[in-house]
Amino acid sequence: MTATRGTRALLGALYLAVATVGVWLLWLGWDTGYTVDPQTGSTSGPYAAWQVIGCVLSLVLLAALAVRRLSPWLVAPVMTVVFTTAWTWRAASSDDSGLWVVGAVLVFVGTAIGSTVVSLGARWASRRTAGGPS
Repeated sequence: MTATRGTRALLGALYLAVATVGVWLLWLGWDTGYTVDPQTGSTSGPYAAWQVIGCVLSLVLLAALAVRRLSPWLVAPVMTVVFTTAWTWRAASSDDSGLWVVGAVLVFVGTAIGSTVVSLGARWASRRTAGGPS
């Protein structure tokens, strides 16, 4: 039994969604603590720079690998919506100030631009190295 192109795309998008949530959980989903500097009293967090860098690099790798099987025009929206939803769910549940909305917009825009650029670039690069049309 063979799967249709649409079924493969749907299953691929589902796998990509699960993997995207996995990246969020691995790097950011577990950290909810803030750090207060005892000398200045300034608060930072909940994420350290290494967590955000690791998360971004993992998402870049995921997008680059996903376009081997899926269209960049499917990869980018799936990753954007799923990652933003995961981030927003946690931020909205722990922020009383309402600033999570600003963060959610920034996460959405950043993830949309990043996943689009990476997936289109990876598709273009794979076609160039395979000798296909550029």
